[in-house]
Amino acid sequence: MEAIGQFMPLILIFAIMYFLLIRPQQKKVKEHAAMVDAVRRGDQVVTQGGLIGKVSKVKEDNEIEVEIAEGVKVRVVKATIAQVLSKTEPAANS
Repeated sequence: MEAIGQFMPLILIFAIMYFLLIRPQQKKVKEHAAMVDAVRRGDQVVTQGGLIGKVSKVKEDNEIEVEIAEGVKVRVVKATIAQVLSKTEPAANS
């Protein structure tokens, strides 16, 4: 019984760390993954490097093509998208 009493503070600290640090971080990672998966042509995005541009093409191999100025397109890894500024409406299925 004394052994459980000695480990109780350690268990309590781990539980607090889990609920205050680990769980919110996992939730944030899931939200970012969902945001990146939802990016499509026409969306305005900000990369982690600070570039703002409009998505001109979504490629299959985890990258997108972003137009940062008229006629200037760069390839960007999807995971480096920090924020989606404006979403486009999905195309109507006719």
